[in-house]
Amino acid sequence: IGPMGAGKTAVGRVLAGILHYEFYDSDHEVEKQLGADISWIFDLEGESGFRKREAAVIDEFTQKDNIVLATGGGCVITKENRDVLIKRGFVVYLSISLEEQFERVKRSKHRPLLLNDDPLAVLTQLSETREPLYNNTADLVYDTTSQKVPIIAQAIIDSLNEG
Repeated sequence: IGPMGAGKTAVGRVLAGILHYEFYDSDHEVEKQLGADISWIFDLEGESGFRKREAAVIDEFTQKDNIVLATGGGCVITKENRDVLIKRGFVVYLSISLEEQFERVKRSKHRPLLLNDDPLAVLTQLSETREPLYNNTADLVYDTTSQKVPIIAQAIIDSLNEG
């Protein structure tokens, strides 16, 4: 779990490879099921419609064994998602500084929440709202700021081995 741009998908893929697990991305799975991208889903159904679809995907995939699931940044706003993640998995919160997050995502056209005049203000507001939820859901918090994906993945593996 973690905010957009923290590296959830990139780290998740590497982590799954190291562990010899299947990798899934909840946003990608929602898109795959509908045959449409998230921006289109937001336009058609709004954020609440997307969140319902996301919750169904998270519920489905957290019932599988030996997987790594990268979730969308907003999945934690739904209590059911937090409960399912806590109950069924080892949850890693990939945190990131607001400044680096903005640099990573500012040019993206595929992030519907940022398609406005002040994306930095949106990121700030999202961080204030979601950070406590990420922290309360996570078994492990790892700051990805200025970190390379393989280093992050190995640090997570090391933490799993220690626990």
